Amino acid sequence: MITKHTASNGVRIIMERIPSVRSATIGIWIGTGSRHETEKNNGISHFIEHMLFKGTATRNAREIAEAFDQIGGQVNAFTSKEYTCFYAKVLDEHAEYAVNVLSDMLFHSIFDKTELEKERQVVCEEIKMYEDTPDDIVHDLLSEASFGSHPLGYPILGTETTLESFKPDDLRAYMNEHYRPENIVISIAGNVEESIVSAVDKIFSNYQVSGVENHYDAPVYQYEKLARQKDTEQAHLCIGYKGLAIGDEQLYPLMVMNNVLGGSMSSRLFQEVREERGLAYSVFSYHTSYKDSGMLTIYSGTGANQIDRLSSTIFSVLDDLIKNGLTEKELKNSKEQIKGNMMLSLESTSSRMSRNGKNELLLGRHRSLDEMVKKINEVTLSDIHQLTKDLFTEDFSCSVISPSGTIPKSLHK
Repeated sequence: MITKHTASNGVRIIMERIPSVRSATIGIWIGTGSRHETEKNNGISHFIEHMLFKGTATRNAREIAEAFDQIGGQVNAFTSKEYTCFYAKVLDEHAEYAVNVLSDMLFHSIFDKTELEKERQVVCEEIKMYEDTPDDIVHDLLSEASFGSHPLGYPILGTETTLESFKPDDLRAYMNEHYRPENIVISIAGNVEESIVSAVDKIFSNYQVSGVENHYDAPVYQYEKLARQKDTEQAHLCIGYKGLAIGDEQLYPLMVMNNVLGGSMSSRLFQEVREERGLAYSVFSYHTSYKDSGMLTIYSGTGANQIDRLSSTIFSVLDDLIKNGLTEKELKNSKEQIKGNMMLSLESTSSRMSRNGKNELLLGRHRSLDEMVKKINEVTLSDIHQLTKDLFTEDFSCSVISPSGTIPKSLHK
């Protein structure tokens, strides 16, 4: 059962007690990411994520790492386009200790200049590593093609140019503006007692930052086709269609449809592109939801001389889906697969912490597993057929990274 407590300053605490396990995962979620940045400070959310591990008033970087190693725990963080999360997974007996260390990182990081310079180089190396992975950066290029100059089109890591401009005061100013109490959710899942909520409340209720409320300007989908030249063995292709926002009820038909399209080894794209034609090792589709928009992405990589065949095959799969829809067998199998994956994923305290934190931060509500299963079971062939026509009869954006750096003829629709 999920319980919610709101501290006097607006910090929300979400707890799901799971007495059958011996672990607990604690996550601090902040509703800020690359979407809330400007062209000038792009990458600052991710850089702050790194710097919170680099030393507080009472612990240096090594001591922060040792604080979790000495109890057999795990600590990490991630930044997305709309949120940042710092989390730790520990034995249940160390849950309050983990809260204390995480809160020390959040409230008392000193942003030492020497550490900042070192970490700037670390993130620059992360960007270079990312640039050496064309099957990753092609997705960033698709965001740019789809959202243009809107912040949803910005890379989460920022650029080496923006990183060079960051000073300690810039990080503090950004945190004071965006790390508002009302913009923070503490998500806890595992074998914990109600007393941990009181402990969290005691630590976080005194946190005061005025800041500003997040404003969301909905993006206008751009439908651009962008290509980059890179000396790669393969051509990497992403095709993007305008999708659905995170609270849209049509997400359930979309989940079922996407699973059939490219969400598994039995999917139509996998079977046609890889198994039947041998055009690619990797081919899949996925949907990303934001507060007010979304995107369905199809990715594959193939030999540079086969990209026209690849894209034509993908479009033939989509055309058949638009024209004929799903079969009853596909509908049934997809529903069962989604329900199975959903239930299996929630056996981990980390996944439950993530699910609850994200839902509270972006939606402000929580659906039980039974409610979600009911929604999936209610999806009909008619629902999917209408959604498919709505999605795939519109124009699309695309991105290509290849030795030639050109858009194939088959993508000029």
